[in-house]
Amino acid sequence: MADGGGLAEAATAAASPPAPAPGLSPPLGWRERLRARLAGTGVSLWFVVGLGLGLLYALRVPLRLCENLAAVTVFLNSLTPKFYVALTGTSSLISGLIFMFEWWYFHKHGTSFMEQVSVNHLRPLMGGTGNGLSEPGSPSSNRESETSRQNLSECKVWRNPLNLFRGAEYRRYTWVTGKEPLTYYDMNLSAQDHQTFFTCDTDFLRPSDTVMQKAWRERNPPARIKAAYQALELNNDCATAYVLLAEEEATTIVDAERLFRQALKAGETIYRRSQQCQHQSPQHEAQLRRDTNVLVYIKRRLAMCARKLGRIREAVKIMRDLMKEFPPFTMLNIHENLLESLLELQAYADVQAVLAKYDDISLPKSATICYTAALLKTRTVSDKFSPETASRRGLSTAEMNAVEAIHRAVEFNPHVPKYLLEMKSLILPPEHILKRGDSEAIAYAFFHLQHWKRIEGALNLLQCTWEGTFRMIPYPLEKGHLFYPYPSCTETADRELLPTFHHVSVYPKKELPFFIHFTAGLCSSTAMIALLTHQFPEIMGVFAKAVLGLWCLQPCASSVSEEHPGLEVLSPRFEFWLSHSVPT
Repeated sequence: MADGGGLAEAATAAASPPAPAPGLSPPLGWRERLRARLAGTGVSLWFVVGLGLGLLYALRVPLRLCENLAAVTVFLNSLTPKFYVALTGTSSLISGLIFMFEWWYFHKHGTSFMEQVSVNHLRPLMGGTGNGLSEPGSPSSNRESETSRQNLSECKVWRNPLNLFRGAEYRRYTWVTGKEPLTYYDMNLSAQDHQTFFTCDTDFLRPSDTVMQKAWRERNPPARIKAAYQALELNNDCATAYVLLAEEEATTIVDAERLFRQALKAGETIYRRSQQCQHQSPQHEAQLRRDTNVLVYIKRRLAMCARKLGRIREAVKIMRDLMKEFPPFTMLNIHENLLESLLELQAYADVQAVLAKYDDISLPKSATICYTAALLKTRTVSDKFSPETASRRGLSTAEMNAVEAIHRAVEFNPHVPKYLLEMKSLILPPEHILKRGDSEAIAYAFFHLQHWKRIEGALNLLQCTWEGTFRMIPYPLEKGHLFYPYPSCTETADRELLPTFHHVSVYPKKELPFFIHFTAGLCSSTAMIALLTHQFPEIMGVFAKAVLGLWCLQPCASSVSEEHPGLEVLSPRFEFWLSHSVPT
């Protein structure tokens, strides 16, 4: 439903002539080229300046510009070097103040003040339409009001649905490379999750659960493993103790699966016992919730073990049964595990059925949802897609849908394409991810890169189209097209979730507007001229007069001498200045 507007536009495009491929537009007429040039805010202002200079040149004779410039030159010739020092110093100060104001305005509002003036005031005068303000009732204003109502937590960290096993995968990576793939912040979040899922207020009633409650709070892995064995000595059916050993002590997936099967046997027994007593007191209800969490966690990890060991159909069956038996547990995002397993089976019809259920506007989006939807639409056209052919005949309806799906996915998480296209190296995904951040991109690409490679031409189509998203969205950090604005805090959270040896992706960067660069160059150049004028006032004065004479009076010397013979003495003087001050 979130991309309903894009599909409607694609249907409209199907009835109209085919659109050109992104980045491969056909030649445009001079009117279209002129309008495209005028669309840029900086170009619009320069067009006004050029138009004014052109009018001055055309009216130079009626306005007697040459005569007036000659008189001004006589006046400038009488000025002392101190005047040029004061003039350049003042201009440097003014340009510096303009630059500081532009910089402050940009950091406060995300755009340039001069750019806003040109968009809101100059562009309408030249027949353009400003996109800075949205009409009431327009889709953009509706999105803004919806965003304000949602009151979203921008940097909420989520449990990674496909997180690896600490003992069998993360620790083996440390043994081989000597690097720690998990940060302390990430592991601390996992410890909080374990305390939330696997403990309750009635743990004091069972000694083994009391030991495990302390075990989940231990920072040292050997201490946690030792506490798990102590809990098993007190109660051989302590499911959470088997869970801890399967996660952290098992060095292979086979060992982890064996321990999870023991945990499942104990967890089912405890769960049935809790069901019989759930209505006796609030404490029993809390205990049932805890036992349900343990059972769901065990089954989910058993499904992941089966997936890693190649028993994919068994994994899919466990996940489907789990989603039917415990539908409220959408917070675990089991459907993302199911999507990955179905893609491995190449059951694309089943993948589409899962997407139709979970790709809804009322549910939190994820890179798995958005990019899997893009992959399915890309699959239908990628094998025959060619940029050269698309530029000649335009995009078909199916290709348009695929491109829009890619743009939608890239807008949600712009970091993923660099990993899918292998422009950045992958690392082990963390146990927690930040949606729309680099951590989520790593987690998605780590498991789904093989699915994109399996479909012929999918990565080629992605490479040809993904960058076009940021030509449609001027500032991805401030504006949203299909989703809420891109959070500005992702870089800080990702640096805490990802290891130090990984170069965190902070794309898209906020690009400085043209007028920030312009005012910075103006400030620097005027400051340099002021410094040179202060150090060498006489030379700079001669140079200024020479430049003015070369620019204005030399082309007009003949017309001035004809109308005012008394000014003929100026020409030899300018020739002297030019010969001694300006290099030929």
